[in-house]
Amino acid sequence: MQTPKVAAAPSARRLELVRESVVRPVADRRELAAHFEVRRRIFVEAQQLFERDDRDAYDDDPATLHVVGLAGAEVVGAVRLYRLDGRGLWKGDRLAVLPRSRALQLGADLVRCAVQLAGEAGGIRMVATVQAPNVRFFERLGWCQTGPRTLFHDVEHQGMEIPLTSPSGG
Repeated sequence: MQTPKVAAAPSARRLELVRESVVRPVADRRELAAHFEVRRRIFVEAQQLFERDDRDAYDDDPATLHVVGLAGAEVVGAVRLYRLDGRGLWKGDRLAVLPRSRALQLGADLVRCAVQLAGEAGGIRMVATVQAPNVRFFERLGWCQTGPRTLFHDVEHQGMEIPLTSPSGG
């Protein structure tokens, strides 16, 4: 009779990474470069949505906020956010987490951080255009669908939005 296989307990290293994961705006040029590298690995290499690079004019705008998700000292996730108008409308996009780090739930933390930062900056509402398979993930975080689905680089996307709260509760 064969002995049943039992899943190994999480390693101490794995638990250490979970305790040390953090999400915050980039701190320096090295982290910004790592932020762009995570995005390149997901949107260019893995998903092939872009040919060489996913960077655009928003990345060059000093008002754009770039946020990283770290596992220990390593950047393993990214999202960016920027103001769309002077009336409190913000956009969050380019959410990316390396596959080996998705169990850390950094994707949700990155989205929450973007929402919080936009609210702290006086934002009233944040919008995003998310890949169709990620709609339920965003709905669980409080986002609502807006409008019909559209194609972006031949991939179905859904417009979504969430109201923002300022630090004063407004």
